[in-house]
Amino acid sequence: MITQTIQLALTPVFVLVAIGNILNILSTRLGRVVDRARLLQKLYAETEGGEHDGIVREIRLVDRRIKIITRAIRLMVLSALAIGSTVAVLFLQGLAGLDLHVLAAGIFLVSIVLLLIALVLFLQETQVAADALQVPADLLELHRNI
Repeated sequence: MITQTIQLALTPVFVLVAIGNILNILSTRLGRVVDRARLLQKLYAETEGGEHDGIVREIRLVDRRIKIITRAIRLMVLSALAIGSTVAVLFLQGLAGLDLHVLAAGIFLVSIVLLLIALVLFLQETQVAADALQVPADLLELHRNI
């Protein structure tokens, strides 16, 4: 009985490991964005005119990225908690002899939906980051044949 319960719990545990890896990536990205925000805040007070406007635009993008990453992390953590709850329900079912298959499946489905939404946010954040990193056309000197 306990062997079968452990086998049932393996799939959610693998998803939990994947969520942990994605959380690591998201927290690293958040750390880099926060570092950039701190640098831009220093530059904000030191700039004027067009350069200042560029700093403000980038601060807005960084603020947007921080909000998106934070939402993605929140959803990932909620998904991980739901996965942990799924495993707990599976063990409770196995140990207490209760029929909790529907509850376990429902919690697992909720965790996957949360994971998918978090991944969409991750995709959105990478797009915002890519948009922020566009090289100005004048620096590319496309008129020159090099």
